[in-house]
Amino acid sequence: MYMKFYRSGLTFLTALLLIIQQNTAHAQRTGVNWTKDGNQYYRITGGQIIMIDARDTSKKTVFITKQELTPAGKSPISVKRFTVSEDNKKVLINTNTKKVWRYDTRGDYWVYDSNTKKLWQLGKNLPESSLMFAKFSPDGNKAAYVSGHNIYMEDLADGSVKQLTTDGTQKLINGTFDWAYEEEFGCRDGFRWSPDSKSIAYWQLDASKIKTYLMLNTTDSVYPFVVPVEYPVAGEDPSSCKVGVVNTATGKTTWINVPGDAVQHYIPNMEWADNSNEIILEQLNRAQNESRVFIGNVSNGTTRSIREEHNDSWIDVKARVAGGDPVGWGWIEKGKSFLWLSEKDGWRHLYKVTREGKESLITKGNYDVIGIDMIDEALGYVYFIASPDNATQKYLYKIKLSGGKAERVSPADEPGTHSYDISPNGKVALHNFNNSYTRPQSEVVSLPEHKHITGTVITVDKDTKNKPEFFKVKTVDGIEMDGWMMKPINFDPNKKYPVLFTVYGEPAGQTVTDTWGTGHNRLYEGSMADDGYIYMSVEGRGAPAPKGTAWRKAIYKNIGIINIRDQAMAAKEIIKWPFVDSTRIAVHGWSGGGSSTLNLMFQYGDIYKTGIAVAAVGSQLTYDNIYQERYMGVPTDEAGRAAFIKGSPITYAKNLKGNLLYIHGTGDDNVHYKNAELLIDELIKYNRQFQLMSYPNRTHSISEGEGTTEHLRTLFTQYLKAKCPPGGR
Repeated sequence: MYMKFYRSGLTFLTALLLIIQQNTAHAQRTGVNWTKDGNQYYRITGGQIIMIDARDTSKKTVFITKQELTPAGKSPISVKRFTVSEDNKKVLINTNTKKVWRYDTRGDYWVYDSNTKKLWQLGKNLPESSLMFAKFSPDGNKAAYVSGHNIYMEDLADGSVKQLTTDGTQKLINGTFDWAYEEEFGCRDGFRWSPDSKSIAYWQLDASKIKTYLMLNTTDSVYPFVVPVEYPVAGEDPSSCKVGVVNTATGKTTWINVPGDAVQHYIPNMEWADNSNEIILEQLNRAQNESRVFIGNVSNGTTRSIREEHNDSWIDVKARVAGGDPVGWGWIEKGKSFLWLSEKDGWRHLYKVTREGKESLITKGNYDVIGIDMIDEALGYVYFIASPDNATQKYLYKIKLSGGKAERVSPADEPGTHSYDISPNGKVALHNFNNSYTRPQSEVVSLPEHKHITGTVITVDKDTKNKPEFFKVKTVDGIEMDGWMMKPINFDPNKKYPVLFTVYGEPAGQTVTDTWGTGHNRLYEGSMADDGYIYMSVEGRGAPAPKGTAWRKAIYKNIGIINIRDQAMAAKEIIKWPFVDSTRIAVHGWSGGGSSTLNLMFQYGDIYKTGIAVAAVGSQLTYDNIYQERYMGVPTDEAGRAAFIKGSPITYAKNLKGNLLYIHGTGDDNVHYKNAELLIDELIKYNRQFQLMSYPNRTHSISEGEGTTEHLRTLFTQYLKAKCPPGGR
């Protein structure tokens, strides 16, 4: 997940908040655990678990004490995250966690029974910190988890453990996913209990034919050693994928017969079809421009197709996923229909789909549904996030399940970014608000009237000085782009100032958002405003802004071309402003933003004089197939490869004119250090001088190791000041 947040050019604080908000896969919640009635929620406080009344947060009850969370003869359990059983009697506690690529999805699990006051560890005979995605069965009598790529079930009454799959290996993966699925589809938790607690549906990935990328670790031992990563680059086949349903009594798996070549398709979404006899799944073709939804019979494995969709570019399945959980299967009408997001009419809209595949449009109009928050079938509404009038902001809306006009729920006098965690009863919600000049604030509100109940009274900070200024700029191509800038303290309009652009420019994230932290550069030591810089970002086509499908998908097969031109043409207009010094224009970005920085320096060196690029994809043919093929097509022949080459920074490296600082971690499993060396080779070939900083054995975040962050910030700041001096002239 680091790649997506650092790609997007988000500030450190905003990225951290997003990581917290999105780390909510099954049994991996770090957010709110609601009680079944929706009136209370659980939180970890001071090493114990408390229950808070959402209607009056001053009413707090200790649910499990620190003493009760202390195993005999051991220290208290450090609770990382937890879930509560349906009957509120048992608690599943995750602790001692370890990272699997992006998230700490391996760890130990303990169960506490509030009736018997008993605390015990699950899978205690398995290796330490090896359990993944443990969760209670719906009836609360068992728990299931993954360890060593196999699925286990444990009886909570007698502690007996049953291994449900036995063929898991390093390359044959049951119940979780390979690197590419995790990184690009957000898939981590790979199994689902049936509603009747008698079966478990799970993914199986066969990565045996995936080529292994060998990273070299030269710092952690006297002799270097290789670190293998299953990494299919663009043009290479993905892992084979299939879905099975294992009967927990017999241990027998029934494989779901999904049509087509299992290697040339993806299955990014799968759930039970609101009963224990059927599952529902979405299948994507390799190019990710065809989606088919199947309902599968778990008794004999047969399937029937109920929905198909085709797109000239790509189908954005990630718009239907929140932290690994599908949000497209919100069952209504007692399982007869479900809600689905689709962009087939040019906007991301909400549809009702019956089990037979009949569709009806719920949201109508020229606006995008950013995400579904809650279905309140009792009152006949669905709540969703949208921003029809300002693509930099987010608000809560509601609309009748039968369709009609959407109503804004978020207050009109709170411009900015809103998010909600709505209780199961739909009557209360935890409301979070911030904007570019107001720090994050939280309160509990009633729904649908959005009245304050308890917590901080949301107050928009109208007195903030030197806040980001939002603007629009139209390019020579007629493209109107959103932007923001932070001007220097004591700005003098009669002087000319240097500009540092922060850029991302690819479909994985926005940089121009009305959120707290906008305008702050986490890589700069000190204050850019105090030192006399204008800090700025503009956002062109291809960014995932709620501006319609045409805006987002104009970048198809044009990464490194259209997005780069939009940035450059916007900058060309901005340097005409009387207070901008056209001789001191700099740009920086991380990951996809690093790629954009390189392309801007190489393709438009007459505009950008200084660039600082971090962890960039130098050649699009080196990056993973799911991401790169989604946006650039499958490079199966020379014509297909041509688009990848045309958009890659190394193609234009010979054109470097200005000052370039390139930074990369040698232990980057996401954008491999090979990209740096390909770039270095090209710059050497054409005698283009530049500065390089390699961080030994650091990953894509370049955050590991003592002093790393401070060193990076110092390097960034000193280079910028030396090559693009601050201050008005």
